Amino acid sequence: MSMSTGTGTGTDTGTGVSAGTEGRASGGSGGAGVGNGPAGRLQSLFEGHRLTPTQRRIAHSMVRRAADVPFLSSVELAELAGVSQPSVTRFAVALGFDGYPALRKHLREVAPAEPAADTGSYNEYQQAVEAEIENLRHLASVLADPRPVERAGRLLAASRPLPVLGLRAAAAQAYGFAYFAAKVHPDVRLLDEGGTMAHDRLDAAVRAGASTLLCFALPRHPREVVDTLAYAKQAGLTVVTVADSAFAPVAKVSDLLLPAAVGTGLAFDTACAPMLLGRVLLEAMCDGLPDAQARLEEFDARAAARGLFVE
Repeated sequence: MSMSTGTGTGTDTGTGVSAGTEGRASGGSGGAGVGNGPAGRLQSLFEGHRLTPTQRRIAHSMVRRAADVPFLSSVELAELAGVSQPSVTRFAVALGFDGYPALRKHLREVAPAEPAADTGSYNEYQQAVEAEIENLRHLASVLADPRPVERAGRLLAASRPLPVLGLRAAAAQAYGFAYFAAKVHPDVRLLDEGGTMAHDRLDAAVRAGASTLLCFALPRHPREVVDTLAYAKQAGLTVVTVADSAFAPVAKVSDLLLPAAVGTGLAFDTACAPMLLGRVLLEAMCDGLPDAQARLEEFDARAAARGLFVE
């Protein structure tokens, strides 16, 4: 089914990454499918390995610069990730290679360079738009396997009520989802403040029958989001999270993580891909709500009777 959409993004300065799937390396338990591009191939390489926080940071940086990584020295990769050069060497060994040169050789063989768009004549604003277009292309490749989103849609549709969490940079994403979800879901509860207030509202949702929490988590990741998700899991809720990366701090407290990269070319992050993924989740949720279309038609009839819109 289709529904009209609006946009809204909230941002804190931070770093984002394009990632194909939540792997076992991130400590989570579910995720979206791996794409066929350089980022997806890198993500596949990391799966099945238990990585330290420093190593996850290196992996995060590699996915972000997937096309360039096969040509970076260990020193350059260390600078990119903000770690020491020996950490990069230990990371390569953790992946099963003799050292970083062996890892780089492998990457050059399995992830050959792809033609890049000529952005030399673009100004900084155009470059930010081009970067977001690339994020959306990657999201499209991830959605080639619709099963994680379909599973998330079923979980959201079945939760009565449905709490939706988004703090700080992610508040607008959560608000936008909750606004549209309320048109088809009988009980949507927006959680836009953390701490003990969020815990109280989660307790109330669980008492009312909630089974799933949807969270939007974007850089920079507030500690209170991680704490709230941990509390939600302890309360028995299944946690579905839209985050900027499979290696985001919220991965370890999420049951199903759906990654969508943010843009980092401007002073504040841009979040077109997470916003679009939220709308895709709405579509999947509607598929799990038999009366969704009837609710939309009822709203349209009431809106017309009230003269709600000017068009």
